[in-house]
Amino acid sequence: MNRTLRAIIAVFLIGIIAFSAASICQNLSSALRVDITEKKIYTLSDGTKTILGRLSQPVSLKLYYARTAAMKGPDQIKFYNDYYYFVRSLLAEYERAANGKIQLEVIDPRPFSDEEEEALRQGINAFPVTKEENFFFGLVIQTQFGVTKSIPFFEPARQNFIEYDVTSKIDEAITRQKQRIGVLSSMPVMGDDMSDYMVQMMQMQGQRPKPPWGVVSHLKQKYEVVSVGADVEAIRDAQGNLVDFLLVIHPKNLPEQTLWAIDQFVLAGGRAIIFVDPHMIMDMPDPQQRMMGQPTVTSSDLNLLLQNWGLEMPPDTFAGDRNLALEVPVGQNRRVGKVIAYMQLGADCYNKEHPITSELNDVLLPFAGVLREINVETEPTGGETDAPPEKTITLTPLITTTDTGNTWMANSYEVTQMPPDMLNDKFIDGDGKVVMGYLAAGRFKSSFPGGVVVTEQIETPPDPTGQTPPPTPETRTLTGLTEGADCAVAVFADADMLANGVAYQSSPFGGLMVVNDNSALLLNTIETLSGSGELIAIRSRGNYRRPFTKVEQIEAEADKETAEEVAKIQAESNSIDAELQQVINEALNRGETMIDASEYTKKQAELNLKKVQAQRKLKEVQRIRVERIEKLESILRSLCMLAAPTIILVMAIGLSLRRSVRRRHYISHASDA
Repeated sequence: MNRTLRAIIAVFLIGIIAFSAASICQNLSSALRVDITEKKIYTLSDGTKTILGRLSQPVSLKLYYARTAAMKGPDQIKFYNDYYYFVRSLLAEYERAANGKIQLEVIDPRPFSDEEEEALRQGINAFPVTKEENFFFGLVIQTQFGVTKSIPFFEPARQNFIEYDVTSKIDEAITRQKQRIGVLSSMPVMGDDMSDYMVQMMQMQGQRPKPPWGVVSHLKQKYEVVSVGADVEAIRDAQGNLVDFLLVIHPKNLPEQTLWAIDQFVLAGGRAIIFVDPHMIMDMPDPQQRMMGQPTVTSSDLNLLLQNWGLEMPPDTFAGDRNLALEVPVGQNRRVGKVIAYMQLGADCYNKEHPITSELNDVLLPFAGVLREINVETEPTGGETDAPPEKTITLTPLITTTDTGNTWMANSYEVTQMPPDMLNDKFIDGDGKVVMGYLAAGRFKSSFPGGVVVTEQIETPPDPTGQTPPPTPETRTLTGLTEGADCAVAVFADADMLANGVAYQSSPFGGLMVVNDNSALLLNTIETLSGSGELIAIRSRGNYRRPFTKVEQIEAEADKETAEEVAKIQAESNSIDAELQQVINEALNRGETMIDASEYTKKQAELNLKKVQAQRKLKEVQRIRVERIEKLESILRSLCMLAAPTIILVMAIGLSLRRSVRRRHYISHASDA
């Protein structure tokens, strides 16, 4: 075999080896990956992995992205290309973590194609780009049993919560959605809940049944809403059916057995939202009670239960913030003034890292209370007495005041009889946030570890003489869970926020309409808590778009210098203009009709000269900024280009030194032999 043929065969074999090595490395890279981003934005949370581990049926993820249309669209559409790569990479992590139970399919729906028709049928939003092209960017989740869930459009504003949105849709697709909400309240939030026949009878008699609150009507559009009695031993509706979700509004003077029922419902994994209030303005006293001089109680609390959830609401204590105080008519002349008791929460008052409150903008709270964290007794970890206690409850603030918030105190007489503007005198500005809403999750302990003793009156049969003896009291003990592992409850220190007139107002066209984000806060909380417990622990993701902080720092410094130069130019221009005007005024005061042209021209030339000099300074500052940015870009590009050759060179030098040492070692041993 001649040398040329051997060279050809060698090159051919080297090509095969290189191709095989590239294929092997590519396959290995898909299995061996390292997320080196700062906030691990490509790493799935433990909650998502747990839900994916429970998959018992195949699930398909169809990512609709009109990539071809995006390339033809304006810059606003092309912006989504980077976001698309991030979403696709994250969904690929779902596919890998599901062990074959999830199949990802990326679809580019072309005009007039079956894929475009399917995307429209599944509810994916379409945005016209050209006369024929539509832009799609959504996700469809399908199970083998025909259950379909979708994300109509991936909003960049929710990119921090993309994992939560996708995982929650998967969880809804594979589990039964909780649709029965039980409402327990001391207020008539359900209205006159009666049959159609009774409603017709009342209308025939000229009476009108009380309608339910707007919040109940709103919830009925999506859920089955039932009433739960205030004197029950289990959280069930009037027909004895279990509920999936519990909504407690202004729980006033609940008996111990009802508190025990709520406690057991939460410990068993039931989700609950509690609205307590130190003073509910909608809890108007009965006129007969006023006439009889009976004390008016407008407060409610569940501190007996809250304390085992790591929270408490102090009585007669309210949250305040002058920056959030609402302007309302006060005084005899009905002038408009800020009242500390009414707060309109702004953008800085919401937990932007949690899906419940991340998109809220306007929540109104009248006479909101305060929630404080307290220590819950826990056992040391590992059974060791000297070990630190294990934190079993996670408390997440949801709504707060601003950094100047504080608390103020007033008794029931003051809040009911004192003019609203006088309550402002009770408030002193603070230096920290005051929390009015919490999400508590973790392992709760029962507030009734020994159970609850219930006394019942047992009817006794008549005696031989036909007389009926009085009922005989009989006691029994209700026992149940003493601890729950997967518990979650949201607590808010205001109940008026759900009432008509606050969250809803009468519409000119009849019915009620939403006026702020109060109802959105409730709906977001229900949707978040009604899913699997693992959804609550899914973290907010970092931003996939990483800014060049050094470049931004350079630009900020240059802009600051430029701003100073601009200010100097403007000051000089104003000064010279004033001097010119002074020359004109002095000439007019002297009675001169003609102004000395030489003096005016001299001043104007001086102004133009200074402006030209200032413009040169500005250009110099901007030139230095561009040079600094380009220099930094050049350094970074050089580092990136030289990184791989440097590593290879270091490895080659190391191997060469190692080979040289081994050769010398071999020669020395050979000479000794």
